[in-house]
Amino acid sequence: MKPNPKLSRPARRAVLVVHVTASASWLGLSLGLLALGTTAASSGSAVTVETSVRAMRLFADWLLIPVALLTLLSGLVLSLGTVWGLARYRWVYTKFWLTLATTTATVFALRPGVNSAVTAVAAGGPLPDAGDVLFGPVVSLSAYVFMTAISVMKPWGRTRRGKRTSGFA
Repeated sequence: MKPNPKLSRPARRAVLVVHVTASASWLGLSLGLLALGTTAASSGSAVTVETSVRAMRLFADWLLIPVALLTLLSGLVLSLGTVWGLARYRWVYTKFWLTLATTTATVFALRPGVNSAVTAVAAGGPLPDAGDVLFGPVVSLSAYVFMTAISVMKPWGRTRRGKRTSGFA
């Protein structure tokens, strides 16, 4: 079995900067969404609720998906182009699957929940369910903080595959 081609040092550093920046952006967007969702869920002002959920929709429609995909793509390039590999270390494998899961949840749960909240509030009704604007940001923020922590600590060691291919690392 031939080892994966590795990125040159300048290429690895460039991709790492992109990955860290995109990941930090995703975490920041989630924190912003949580602040807006909390404001919408706790405000007694219809104008404040509508403004908050409309701002959430801007984040969800224009920023979250590109940032999520950039994070996923740059993480894949880093894992496949460095000694870490995609399935050699448990922490890398865990980050990959969590990133894939949170990207999917953003597309199929968070965005539709925010959009339904905007539709209801724009029609003059109350916020239908505070969970629509709070649950997604809470879950995603928790996942991103966890992924940041395991990126720094690199726990758990190698996977079975990583142990078999240790000569290539």
